[in-house]
Amino acid sequence: MHKLLVLYPEPADPDHFRDYYVTKHLPLVREWPGLLAWRYSFDVAATRGENPYFAVFEAEFADAAAMAAAQSSPQAQRLTADLANYATGGAIVIHYPVQDGTG
Repeated sequence: MHKLLVLYPEPADPDHFRDYYVTKHLPLVREWPGLLAWRYSFDVAATRGENPYFAVFEAEFADAAAMAAAQSSPQAQRLTADLANYATGGAIVIHYPVQDGTG
């Protein structure tokens, strides 16, 4: 499995971010090819100190090749272009292969 993680710093207008994200951005996410699962939260908290993030988004793909194909799709271009409509604090996007833990 391969995961994509988006960390959103505090936006200029948190209420606009929440509303736009749920009503406009997430419907675009649902159209992303190869997406196995996704989740998000606005209730991000640091275990210690000040929290640097307002929201988080996770996407799961079968492997790195499936994520790369999804990232080169027209849907991904729309998702990326849409960031300017709500993420005034920017976005940090990382991805990684997921390793299963044992005992």
